[in-house]
Amino acid sequence: MREFEHFPNLVTMFFTRAREQGEAPFLWAKRGGGWTPISWAQAAQQVASLAASLKGLGLEPGDRVMLVSENRPEWCLADLGIMAAGCVTVPTYTTNTERDHQHIIEDSGASAIIVSTPKLAQTVMPAAIRATRTHHLIGIEELRVGQATGVAIHSWDALVSAPADVAACEAQAEGFRREDLACLIYTSGTGGAPRGVRQHHGAILCNVEGCVDIIAEDFGWENEVFLSFLPLSHAYEHTGGQFLPIGLGGQIYYAEGLEKLAANIEETRPTIMVVVPRLFEVLRARILKQIEKQGKVPQALLRRALALGAKDLAGGVPVWDLPMNALINHTLRPKIQQRFGGRLKAMVSGGAPLNPDIGVFFHAMGLTMLQGYGQTESAPVISCNRPKTGLKMDTVGPPMKGVEVRIADDGEILVRGELVMHGYWRNEAETARAIQDGWLHTGDIGEIDPQGRIRITDRKKDIIVNDKGENVSPQKIEGMLTLEPEIFQAMVSGDKRPHLVGLIVPDPEWAIEWAQANDEHYDMKALCDLPVFRSAIMAAVDRVNAHVATTEKVRKITLTPDGFTIDNEMLTPSLKIRRHVIRAHYGARLDALYGG
Repeated sequence: MREFEHFPNLVTMFFTRAREQGEAPFLWAKRGGGWTPISWAQAAQQVASLAASLKGLGLEPGDRVMLVSENRPEWCLADLGIMAAGCVTVPTYTTNTERDHQHIIEDSGASAIIVSTPKLAQTVMPAAIRATRTHHLIGIEELRVGQATGVAIHSWDALVSAPADVAACEAQAEGFRREDLACLIYTSGTGGAPRGVRQHHGAILCNVEGCVDIIAEDFGWENEVFLSFLPLSHAYEHTGGQFLPIGLGGQIYYAEGLEKLAANIEETRPTIMVVVPRLFEVLRARILKQIEKQGKVPQALLRRALALGAKDLAGGVPVWDLPMNALINHTLRPKIQQRFGGRLKAMVSGGAPLNPDIGVFFHAMGLTMLQGYGQTESAPVISCNRPKTGLKMDTVGPPMKGVEVRIADDGEILVRGELVMHGYWRNEAETARAIQDGWLHTGDIGEIDPQGRIRITDRKKDIIVNDKGENVSPQKIEGMLTLEPEIFQAMVSGDKRPHLVGLIVPDPEWAIEWAQANDEHYDMKALCDLPVFRSAIMAAVDRVNAHVATTEKVRKITLTPDGFTIDNEMLTPSLKIRRHVIRAHYGARLDALYGG
């Protein structure tokens, strides 16, 4: 098995792989209807040129450079170029408002900003002009400016084509240390203003080394291909979708967008996919719908496959089921696997809790699913399921290599190791609360099973305590609700109340079919006001109620036609619901469900 080197910093890891790979393809983007690559050697030259150009603009080691871009090859090149100059990358979401950008620019003290498109510049430019420290704005695409604004505008093409010595840049980078600050990643957060997490080179490298260890031992490390589609401004994609492929010497394809994701998967045939649970839920729903249309035989095969998948995870497929398992291996599973490109080693779920039923479903389809666990403050991966320790879908696996985990007296998961952030940027009070005696207090409640796997039981701050003092996990119930075909999104409520109530966003596709079958005009707002439609949704809720404890049953619901989105700030960019925002908007309706 190939040993993974102990690199002094992320830049050295990149230049090492670039020397090894040479003219082999590295970064791919769809241009003119076809996939076009940038080689490792080309990337190394552009990174060295950008680093030299940033220094030429007067940036000094430790200066912060904000990066605002959709996923594309230039994102990776910019990130590496900033770090190669000794500066600190400050990734931000493309969905940020002008006010969000203003907060991050001022809080980080960014000296320069790299923005990808004129459209994104519309929200970045006003914030940059008002900023006190920002002097440079670099447009990956041409930025049209009518007059001087106090911020110098620069062309990306000019900066990445400037003369530079790759070997000299690499030699200089060898002086960077693992404890040096690499990036400030602002947590999207489910409440409050975003805080800058200080991720050092060693934190991300610790993550990469732990992930490579799993891939090498459990799957074999060879010619890895990744498809990048989660926001690179999120720590999960930044580490798992960018620096892990770099560490593996792999290739990265940049998806055209979520609407073309299924087609891009079939075209690029990834070997490893980094995904959030909500996308798995969508993919599962689409597969189920297609099989449902194919008739009774495929439906029967699906039911048998799910039963066999559950048995396999529980301890293995019994001998008497092997003939049926063989039949499914030659009929149903190859078709599903082909939709994922046909060479997928593993799909890794992270960013939010995964409903175990989702994991069982994909395992039953012959696709290996690993659930990981972490947070931005741990760069971000803490643990991950792996085949060699036994896949158990209600756990997030054992801690990764180099990571210590223990459970506090109150059940909170504590983490120690090089992966732990050096604190929040310019926020000593929050840092002191998060890191105590070297242990990161995750805010998650959990336990460790006899095999050393971590099981998350809830989020400390998200626990609902009813009026009897009993604790209820809202995420568990919401996860079960959104598996029902009638329900697209859900939030349950019930703190200090006698029982749970729920806010439900009906599934649009299901609602269209329901309206046709019931001779109703499809208008989601009107349907939500229709008692018979509400009863149909409540029937789905009751199916969930049949499988949960009395304290977990959702007794009443209210419907909304308006989904939780990133744009309306009810979802974080990693697709977690923002409870405080949803409650501020719908709190009165939820409270009204309790009557007088």
